[in-house]
This record gives sequence, C-alpha cells and structure tokens, in this order.
Amino acid sequence: MEFTTLSFRVEDGIGHLRFIRPDLHNRFDEAQHAEFPKAIAPLAARTDLAALVISAEGRSFSAGGDLDMMLRANQSEALRLRLTGEGLAIIEGLLAIPYPVIAAVQGAAVGLGASVIGCCDIVVAARQVKIADPHVVLGLVAGDGGLMAWSQSVGVMRAKRYLLTGDAITAEQAHAMGMVSDLVETPEEVLPAAEAIARRIAALPRCGVRGTKRAFSRLSRDLFGAAFELSFAYEMDVISGEEVRGAVEAAQAAMKARKA
Repeated sequence: MEFTTLSFRVEDGIGHLRFIRPDLHNRFDEAQHAEFPKAIAPLAARTDLAALVISAEGRSFSAGGDLDMMLRANQSEALRLRLTGEGLAIIEGLLAIPYPVIAAVQGAAVGLGASVIGCCDIVVAARQVKIADPHVVLGLVAGDGGLMAWSQSVGVMRAKRYLLTGDAITAEQAHAMGMVSDLVETPEEVLPAAEAIARRIAALPRCGVRGTKRAFSRLSRDLFGAAFELSFAYEMDVISGEEVRGAVEAAQAAMKARKA
C-alpha cells in the first residue's frame, strides 16, 4: 500500500514504520488518522516479521490530534463516526500484532501520539522529550487509547493524575513511572537503541516471543478493553459540544499568538 503520512519497510525480519511529516509534527489529521490503522492492520498476519519498530522524522514523535480536524468533527457526525472506527482500529491493531512493537520516541508524544507509545510493548525515549495527554484541556474525554495506555503503563492512580489534568511529563519521569522501558540521553540515540532491541528479539525463537506477546495483549484487553471502548464513546459524545469548540478555538488562538 502507498501512504503519504508514513513509510513502511522490512529489513532482516524487522518491520520499520515511520511517520514522515516532520513539518506537521507528525500530527494525526484526517490523513494520518486513516493511514495508520490501514498500515498496521495487515501486520497481524505477517509470519515473516519478528518485531516492529515505530519511529518518526523530525523533532516530534507525534503532536497528537489535529485541532482543525477537531473543529470539523465538532460539526460533522459523519467525521465523528469515521474517527471512532479508525481510533478503535488503531488500538486494536496494535494489540493484534503478534510480535513485539517497539516505539522509538525521539521527540514529543502528545495525545494520540502518547496513546500509541503506551500501547507498544517496548518504549525507547530520549531523556527530555515531553509526553502528555491534554484531552481534558480541550474539553475532551481521554478516550482514544489514553485510558488503556496510561493505566497499564503507569498505574491507574498516576493515570488519573495526568489524564485528569493534561499535565506533561518528561521521558525521564515516564521511565521512573514505567511508561518508558529504555532511556537514552539524546534524540539521535533513540532509533539505534530501538533497532538493537528489535535485532535482539529477532535472534530469539519466535514461537516463545509471539506467545508471550499474545498473552500480554489478552491481559490488556481483559483489564482495560471495556473501559477503553466506553471512554472512546464518551469522547465522541462530547466532541460535538460548544465547550469543546470554544476550548479548541482558544488553543488555536494561543498558538497563533506564540508564533506572532
């Protein structure tokens, strides 16, 4: 398949999926929100892969949801339905991959970007990168995987602390809490470190690795699956409201003021 927001290649039994729009901070606008689940869905059936590395170009891993897209969803039920289906497919698609998924986080992971890394099996990050889920700041429910990703990574109490405030943490803090498995000093070290782990896994007997990954995915579904689906439904319910529209427009105005 051909994509405009990401690239995919296979080398020595390892899949490499990469966000390729650094000028847009690899944000999840309509294009990336549609292409990412399409890219990962076929990977569940790949018997030739031992691991998948998800990385990104530029200063940001992903800036999360596009604000203009949120305003369009505020006014369009059709778009809200589409985003619901794609959002569910993103998280389910990551869980369905029967081999380890490694996130190489060289820059900020925000909103859905943070949810993606939280649903990966191994997370390598540079010490000072920012991780945040500011859904509530925009009047939104943290429903696009945030509840599952943060709860299984840092524990329910800490997940509440950061999902109910939208406060950011550094990768160093995330490492102490359990969301980041491997910490490196600089963004340049992230991808080589992630690829080294992937090669280590690729050298192991695949039956044991795959069975272990499947068991962990079952654990995630059993513990958080129902709550994740409910939180997503809540998010799509509130996104059509005036409060969300006002908060998003205020965020856009603040961004323009900072750039002026």
